[in-house]
Parts: sequence; structure tokens; C-alpha cells
Amino acid sequence: MTRFEQLDKQIARLGRRGEFLNQISRKYWNARRVIFVAGALLALAFCNFAGSRVAWFIAALIAILFAIVTIFHTRVRDSITRNTLLIEIKQVQIARINLDWDHIPASDPDPLITGHPFESDLDITGERSLHRLLDCAVTKEGSERLKSWLLSPRPDIHSIQHRQKLVRELKDHSVFRDKLQLLSAFARLKSAGLTRSKDRWNSRILVEWIEQSGPKKSLLPTLILLTSLAVLNLICVWLWLDEVIPRIWPLTFLIYVAVTLMSQSKIAASWDELQDLEKALTHFKAVFRYLESRCYQNTPGLAEICSPFGVEGKQPSVEIRKLGRLAAALGVRTNPILALLFNALVPWDFYFSYKLDLVKKEIAHLLPRWLDAWHELETLNSLANFAYLNPGYVFPELTGAEDQFAARSLGHPLLKPQAKVCNDFELNQDQRIVILTGSNMAGKSTFLRTVGVNLALAYSGAPVNASSMQTSLFRLFTCIKVSDSVQDGLSYFYAEVKRLQALLAATSNEDDLPVLFLIDEIFRGTNSRERLIGSRSYIRELSQRRAMGLVATHDLELIKLADEIKGVTNYHFREEVLDSRMVFDYRLRSGPCPTTNALKIMRLEGLPVEL
Repeated sequence: MTRFEQLDKQIARLGRRGEFLNQISRKYWNARRVIFVAGALLALAFCNFAGSRVAWFIAALIAILFAIVTIFHTRVRDSITRNTLLIEIKQVQIARINLDWDHIPASDPDPLITGHPFESDLDITGERSLHRLLDCAVTKEGSERLKSWLLSPRPDIHSIQHRQKLVRELKDHSVFRDKLQLLSAFARLKSAGLTRSKDRWNSRILVEWIEQSGPKKSLLPTLILLTSLAVLNLICVWLWLDEVIPRIWPLTFLIYVAVTLMSQSKIAASWDELQDLEKALTHFKAVFRYLESRCYQNTPGLAEICSPFGVEGKQPSVEIRKLGRLAAALGVRTNPILALLFNALVPWDFYFSYKLDLVKKEIAHLLPRWLDAWHELETLNSLANFAYLNPGYVFPELTGAEDQFAARSLGHPLLKPQAKVCNDFELNQDQRIVILTGSNMAGKSTFLRTVGVNLALAYSGAPVNASSMQTSLFRLFTCIKVSDSVQDGLSYFYAEVKRLQALLAATSNEDDLPVLFLIDEIFRGTNSRERLIGSRSYIRELSQRRAMGLVATHDLELIKLADEIKGVTNYHFREEVLDSRMVFDYRLRSGPCPTTNALKIMRLEGLPVEL
């Protein structure tokens, strides 16, 4: 059974479960209506015939019964919501397999990183990008972390191998991955008031709130003073009642009240802070509870990531319960009579505000670790989901050999399977620079991106679109989609020159990693004579640097460099004309391109061509 068939079967099963839950929900709705109407009628009847006491008793019983039914109904409705979200998750997974961009959640429209070595050229970010295809994160931080992994300009072998290990571990735990994504999506939905917001959940807001709200002056000195005054006041009252001392307790009480009023500003915001903190953590509660309660016996990598959730006595559920108890204690202030009574006897609000400060400091220390683990899991979940949905993709082997790239059946992951053609390709010490020639639309630019995108995937820790791939570490640099800039006053040619100069600068700095470059139509912004002179000089200079890569060009004169410069090799794509139309097979072949098609295309489209 293919992944598509498995997902389709799961969606059908979830659909049947949704219908069953909707039937139960309708029964609960009917039960609530019947209980409400029957309760009102019974209360009125007993009020008229059996007295108000019996009527109130019946009304109380009906209210309790109505509340119980409402609680169970709410649980069913939450189950319906979660079931619907899980169906959506499965449907999005099918959309990712089919590259159905209309049904893949959009990425946040962040601006491109100025001067990045390959972001825009390889479609790593943007409307139909690699990041959007992979991104399953619910939080903004998880999505941003995935982007940073894909855009890392300098790969680290230890990080890559560690991520590969974790992604392999997560790949086969689809239930864990789906439930983590489901609980995160459900929590976001709850926090948004059940409105389907497309915005990602910015969980960093909570950390920023904690950082901004502290540090404060300790309430401990004030609490000790007020506690001493309260104890002194009670002792004076007790001794006065026993007629041991004269009535001096009003004086001690006035001093206690005065100090309390003078210190009130120190705890004025405690109630609001507690409500905000408890409300925010409640949204995270379901996710954190799942991560702290799950058994990680067979997943040591996950166990390591989730270790902050399992610290004895410091679990999120424990801290949230502490906040709940503090909320109940400080909630006394909402009842003026109880608040006056409690605070008159002891410094109630000061004590629990002090306890709140302690809990906040504890949470401020723990919460960043919880969130970091959650964001790490979300990022790994995106890569593992990509691996799960594409079982034919493989994890690349990072070799110790210097300057080596070899791939079999290398394809572009952003091309639909039915339109994709895969090729074998290799760069090594004997084949350092490839001059790639071919006709228009033959596949040169796409192949450059194929190499680059798969390297970005490999260095992020994800599987690649190939049957096998061995690569050493490179700093990837591209010059493919250069454009002019009206705002900066740059012509197309000058923008290209600046980009190529940046590539040379990257190859000349003292870095132990070589550069792998991908250049499309070098110096296309100038005339043919100067383009040829400049291209030959540039490629000759690159051949002397610690760099390797591909240069796609229409200039067939550049193929002669293979005879002049060691390590330069020719490859090409070709086409055929069948039944008055161009046919491309997109197969990479060694050697220079034997054909051109510009005049053929002009002629086929009815343009005048001189023979």
C-alpha cells in the first residue's frame, strides 16, 4: 500500500469516526434541551403545588444534571474538533505528496535575507518553496528554526548526523508526530477562541512577558514585617481578652493596616499577572502534558530532547497546578467581604503574591527549556514527516573524502513525480567544474537547482530526492536568478557582476570548507564578445580556487575550456523536433551539446528567420 493509499484509508476511518461523534453530539444537544425545558416546567409545578423549598431543590438537581450533561457534551465537541484537525493534517500530507500548493499551508511572508548565498535562487523560501513543502510547525519559532536549518550557509557534520539520527527515529513514529501536531494545533485553536486563524502561534510572547515582568524587589522583607505585625496584633488581642495587658491591640492593628496600605502598590499587579500567566500556560498544557507523560524507552533521541519535561518536581503539570492553587488563593480578593476578613487577620495577599514571585522565577527558568524542546521537536517533525511521505528518498552519506559529490537518480523535490526526470551526477577531484550546455528549456537551470536543493536538504538533516547520495561538506553559493534593482540603481549586468564578485570573495576567505557554486548563464547581461572573454577568465580563476560546481551556458565556445583547464568537463541536455514540436527528455549526458534550438523555436512560433 502506498503512502497515498494509507493516508486515504486513514481519512476515511476518521470521517466515519466524525459522523459517529456528531451523532452523539446531537443526542447531547437534545438531552440538554429536554433537561432545560423539563426542569423549568417541574420547578414551576412544584412551586405552585409543593412550595418554594421543594421547587428550589428540584431546580438545583436539574441544574446539576444539566451541568454534568454539558461537561460531557463539551468533551464530545472537543473530540469532534480534534478529529476534524486530524483529518486536515492527513489531507495536508496528501497535498504535500501531490505538491498541491493550494492545500498546503502558506509560510509566513518573511523578507529574503539580503546577500544570502542561495536562498532566493533555490526557492528555499517563498510561495512555492522547499520550506513551505516541509513546514509542519504550528509555532512561529518551530517554523523559523526549520528555515534556519535549510538556509545554514556553513554546514556542521556533527549537527547534520545528529539530526539525521533523530529524523530516522521520528520517521516511523507517525502516531507521536501526528498527535504532537494535533495537540499543538488544538491549543492554538483554543487560544484563538476557536477561530481558524492562519497565523502561526508565537509562543515567544510568553517568554518575553516573563522577562519584561521581572526582576522586582523582593516582597520578603515586607511580608516578614506584616507577618510580625499580624502575629503581634493577635497576641495583643489574646492577652487583652485574658486581661493580662490593657487594650493596645487597636494601635497595633492600625500600624498593621497602615503598613499594608503603604505597601499595596507592590502587589497591585499580582492578580492580573497570575491570570495572564495561568491563561497562557493553560494553552500549552495539553502539549506539555503529552510530552512529559509519554514513554521514550525505544526512542533515546526523543528522550534526550524531552528530558526538560521529566525533571522530578519541575514538570509543566506540577507548575501549572501551583499556579492553579495560587489563583484560588488570590481569587479571594474578588469577594470584598472575604478579602477584608482574611487580610485583616494575616497578610494573605502579600503571602500569595510572594509565592507567585517564586513560582514565576521558577517558570522563567524552566519555560525557555520547555519551549526550546517543543520547537526542536516541531522542526524535526517537519523533516520526519517529509521522510515518511517520501519513502523513496534516502538519507545522504556524509563522506570524509575531500571535495566529493556523487548522486544516483537525483531529482528535484519540488517537481511532481509524473513530471520528474532523475539523473546521475558526480563532482570530484578529476571533475571539479562542469560546463553545462543545452538548448533553451532543455533543463539546465532546473538541474542546477536540483543539485542545490538536495544539498540544502542534506545539510538540514533531511532525506534527499535520490536513490543514493554521498557528499562532503560545502559552502553552497548560487548565481541563478539575478535581477536588476531600480531602487538601488543597479542594472542587470552590474547586479550579476556584484553577485559573481561575492562568489569569488567566498572562495578566497580562509575557510576550511570549499565552495560549491551553481551559475546559470554567466554574464548574460552583456554582448556576446565580452561575455565570452569574461566567462573564460572567470571560470579559469574559479579553477584555481578551492571551489567546484556547475556553470550552465548557451555559449558553446566555453566547451573548449575542457581541453585547456584540468578538472573542467562538459555535460549537456538535448532535444528533438517531432511533429513540428520540441520534445525534451531532460536526460543529462556527458560531452558538449551537439544541437541548438533557438532558431527552431522562432520558426515554430512563426517568427521570421533568415537562413
